[in-house]
Amino acid sequence: MSADKSAEKSLLVPHESLALYVHWPWCLSKCPYCDFNSRALAPADSDQKAYREAILRELNHYAEQTKGRPLGSLFFGGGTPSLMSPDTVQAIIEAAHDHWDFQNGCEITIEANPTSIEAAKFRAFREAGVNRVSVGVQALNDTDLQALGREHSVDEALRALDIASAIFERFTFDLIYARPGQGQGDWADELERALALAGDHLSLYQLTIEPGTAFFRQNVEEVDQDLGADLYEITQELCEEAGLPAYEVSNHARVGQESRHNMTYWQGGDYIGIGPGAHGRLSTSGTTRATHQMADPAKWSAAVARDGHATAKVRELRPRERLEELVLSGMRLTDGIDARRFARQCGQELIQVLNTDALFDLQTAQLIDFDGQRLAATAAGRLMLNTLITQLLDEPQAPSKPD
Repeated sequence: MSADKSAEKSLLVPHESLALYVHWPWCLSKCPYCDFNSRALAPADSDQKAYREAILRELNHYAEQTKGRPLGSLFFGGGTPSLMSPDTVQAIIEAAHDHWDFQNGCEITIEANPTSIEAAKFRAFREAGVNRVSVGVQALNDTDLQALGREHSVDEALRALDIASAIFERFTFDLIYARPGQGQGDWADELERALALAGDHLSLYQLTIEPGTAFFRQNVEEVDQDLGADLYEITQELCEEAGLPAYEVSNHARVGQESRHNMTYWQGGDYIGIGPGAHGRLSTSGTTRATHQMADPAKWSAAVARDGHATAKVRELRPRERLEELVLSGMRLTDGIDARRFARQCGQELIQVLNTDALFDLQTAQLIDFDGQRLAATAAGRLMLNTLITQLLDEPQAPSKPD
């Protein structure tokens, strides 16, 4: 076998690493902007033990379906997974290690809030096997933290970041910008302060008001499009200058410090979703199945106790669905979509699924770069990414027949 053929074979799906997502659905309170599957409830110790056993049972169910696949990352998300006991986190990591071979440098992340009670557990999480922490700071002034429904103060956030940087080689934190009443100067000052605190990764999300959230019910308005674009450009400029360029629309990192777990999502890799409301993608024999776990924690727990898992739905993605998903996620990346990888994942050449007229126009307008091997939005194009994707995926109409 030639070297090229051997390299290509090593990239086929069965040899690629999996990502594992474990969902913890509980929080101390529900933030008014949050549309995740989370509940404002702190479970009793007995409930947490039962939840741990259910997670381990569902883990076993999906491990049986993915034997022989290495694990590249494990992510504890929520909700507020730092409310979990370190013993629970350790038990899940150990079970995952029993089921899968951990890829060298396997990334194990836990999301955490910076309240003092949770930050105090960071060392125990590190000893349990976590090697990366993501801290939900969200704002660096107390007035906006209160408006966002956060339980911590700025001082607590700063202390949590100090602890995280001392204990973990890799840590990151989140901020939300384009908050009501926030101007360009306000955000520039706050971002510069954040960059001085950051390690090698930073997540910066523009506030969106999602249906079903408290902000939506309160008729909180998003900033207008022009201000949103200005704030986004400030974000790109300051992060670039600080050595943390964007590698994804909302995520910034030094080279080599990108979130390996989230890259699996954006590059269309396989991942397992465990816990209430978790989603997954698993590819076998040229098809990709979408998995959806029951969202309600009580119903999820009952189903796991009865069946060993709480999968509400398994659905094979239609070819068009799969390629659209790959374009939607891949175009979020600064590096864009690798054409060879795309072809392996959906069995079609990238150029064949794009509207070539739109592609030509967008290239001419310098909104898209495409050299046959990689498709990516330019800096200007990322300001109107949804529009670009819609145009690229718009199936051209067949010419009308003459009368």
